[in-house]
Amino acid sequence: MPDNIEKRLAEIVKRLPAAQAAALLEFAEFLLIRHGGTGAEATPSVTAAEIPAPLDIPRPTEESVVKAVKRLRATYPMLDARKLLNETSAIMTTHVIQGRDKVEVIEELEILFRTHYEKLVGNDKD
Repeated sequence: MPDNIEKRLAEIVKRLPAAQAAALLEFAEFLLIRHGGTGAEATPSVTAAEIPAPLDIPRPTEESVVKAVKRLRATYPMLDARKLLNETSAIMTTHVIQGRDKVEVIEELEILFRTHYEKLVGNDKD
């Protein structure tokens, strides 16, 4: 990390109340989990158990593919939407361009989001 970033972070931490400094540290550890590094210095103190569970947002009986994506993003707020963008777009394209059934597309999107969550918490089967 460049020295100027480290210095600025140190200045900010010194000026924050203890609770906000702790929240900043938690957020930094969260970012480390998402964007991870390698080696012992990148091992965060946040465990998979500390990553929140997906929210319980039930799937409506009638739902468009776009609304399903919005629901899944709300269900899995801990996931980085940018990491899902290409795969989500590819799946949606099969519905819009190729006319694939929306129920099949929504089910595939649900699997995609669940798989990314399981990788985040370390429960993936790979």
